[in-house]
Amino acid sequence: MTSPIRTERHDNVLVVISDNPPVNALGQAVRAGLKDAIEEAMSDDAIEAVVIRCDGRTFFAGADITEFGKPPVGPNLPETLDAMEASDKPVVAAIHGTALGGGCEVALACHYRVAVPSAKLGLPEVKLGLIPGAAGTQRLPRLVGAEAALPLVVGGNPISARKAQGIGLVDEIVGEDSLEADAIAFAKSKIGQPVPRASEGTANGDGVRDPDLFDRFRASQARKIRGFDAPNAAIEAVKAAGTMSYAEGVKKERELFTELMSGTQSAAMRHYFFAERAANKIDDVPKDTPLIPIKKVGVIGAGTMGGGISMNFLSAGIPVTILEMSQDALDRGTGTMRKNYENTAKKGRMTADQVEQAMGLLTPTLSYDDLADCDLVIEAVYESMDVKKEVFGKLDEVVKQGAILASNTSYLDVNEIAAATQRPGYVVGMHFFSPANIMKLLEVVRGEKTRDDVLATVMKLSKTIGKVAAVSGVCPGFIGNRMLSKRQEQANALIMEGANYWEVDEVLLDFGFPMGPFQMGDLAGIDIGWHRDPSKVTTVREALCAVGRFGQKAGKGFYDYDEARQRTPSDEVKQIIADFAAKEGKEQREILKDEIRERLLYPMVNEGAKILEEGMAQRASDIDVVWINGYGWPLYTGGPMFWAQTIGLDKVVEGLEKHDLPVSNYLRERSAGSGKFD
Repeated sequence: MTSPIRTERHDNVLVVISDNPPVNALGQAVRAGLKDAIEEAMSDDAIEAVVIRCDGRTFFAGADITEFGKPPVGPNLPETLDAMEASDKPVVAAIHGTALGGGCEVALACHYRVAVPSAKLGLPEVKLGLIPGAAGTQRLPRLVGAEAALPLVVGGNPISARKAQGIGLVDEIVGEDSLEADAIAFAKSKIGQPVPRASEGTANGDGVRDPDLFDRFRASQARKIRGFDAPNAAIEAVKAAGTMSYAEGVKKERELFTELMSGTQSAAMRHYFFAERAANKIDDVPKDTPLIPIKKVGVIGAGTMGGGISMNFLSAGIPVTILEMSQDALDRGTGTMRKNYENTAKKGRMTADQVEQAMGLLTPTLSYDDLADCDLVIEAVYESMDVKKEVFGKLDEVVKQGAILASNTSYLDVNEIAAATQRPGYVVGMHFFSPANIMKLLEVVRGEKTRDDVLATVMKLSKTIGKVAAVSGVCPGFIGNRMLSKRQEQANALIMEGANYWEVDEVLLDFGFPMGPFQMGDLAGIDIGWHRDPSKVTTVREALCAVGRFGQKAGKGFYDYDEARQRTPSDEVKQIIADFAAKEGKEQREILKDEIRERLLYPMVNEGAKILEEGMAQRASDIDVVWINGYGWPLYTGGPMFWAQTIGLDKVVEGLEKHDLPVSNYLRERSAGSGKFD
């Protein structure tokens, strides 16, 4: 087998080249090749310096994640990097593309780093529930200081080559088209000089002089890292770089890494890493299915959803024609879009020119005829089957043949909507989540007659507009809302039986959700779908609406809200719920948190099992993708289906039976069998 590492001699410089597509992952053969190449350079007196670079689109982009969980085969990365750093001859990393994770650790073990302007460097291990494991948390602070290292190690987001140069991680920016030549020249300029080793650096003294630095940083990141183990371990590791010797710090890093690697959080986050990629694969759609070019998009409805949907395409440089029924509604909608873009610019995430470029791609209209030449039209109108069928009937008459017609419905039957056209094969569901310009999830609903090229095009397009897509079959509520309805049923039942609604919310907050069901109701608006008749009160929600408790927008819903929208439980609401419970003859009792959690979450898992049994989702991991990206299910549990496997499907079955809740045959079978869904 040909080694992915080769060497070339350029006078007195040995250039070590990795060619391990697609991303030069640091698998065993690469590690062994690097170690052999360094030994070759050390044993040859004619070689006075080394340059390490990569073929293809990127520098080493990280570890080979497929090796995780498998028996290790040497050499491991730490010993390869130690051999590299131990060299008395200068070793220069020549970086293009991305130097991520293990790739960044390779760069840190080199004595110098040069990079092209477009390169990015980072340590994203926390996104897999880990910390760097090849001395990255020890070399980096010693090289750039604890204050500069913390965001890289704890946040996991890469930084540009220019920013890396600014903190001392990169020594020189070189030409995009002359990386190798410039790196060789740089290496030659360092021959004969004592080599600087990151492991011997002293920049980490800032954390010694200011020990409160770590607590301040932890407090500043509290909201982002709540519930996650890896970021706190990362802070501890960086702190160790200032309080321990290098050898002791490396030992501490290894202990923390090993503990995380064997924990459930990293297993869950690695599961999600693969789940997101798998969700894009549709088993019965050939990979080489021709795609439909999408050069212009139409959106019907300029309200909150329509405007947000439009912004996704505008931001990706795709022209949008947006249709409304009245000029006032059109002006209001496009004005909101501009305001949203301008607010983004104020936060420094866009420039004023980018705002104008995006808005310049928008064409507002009151006429269906202006949608005729669109390649994709998405309706975002009122959630009524009659209204949607009327809209699709008009689109079928006006929009060119071969164009995709999509519904943003969150619940309705896409097959029935498709039947309102003469082209059901070109109809698909594209369920965006609110706010549509921010939320990552796109539920792609595959109708019975949806064509392969239509489905493949929409899945590809989802990446273009920055969404994470998962395919659902046609069923009420699809994947996400179908499971959500089971949680809401139990939430409503629990408060009738004696649980306080704020306790129900707190259980989900403690589990890791950003909000509970009653908070979510207040945020969305309790009056959504209300019949507007205060004298007709048949549910708690109707009772709240009847007394003007519409949610956050009214300053009161299930909770009372102050001017800063901070919530407190309401005595009025508690009495309304008590009155309803008495009227329905519900006996009140104390309900412990364990029961609340089981009754909220186990029925969701059961419904997910039914979705799999019916073939409405291709795989259990697709369900996890939906819930993590669309509903705030905590990433560090891996999603509802993975979490259920982690705690044991038998435990879920027992819990459902204990609370007299339905258990699907599929869940029983999986519990009694492999204990896994996929």
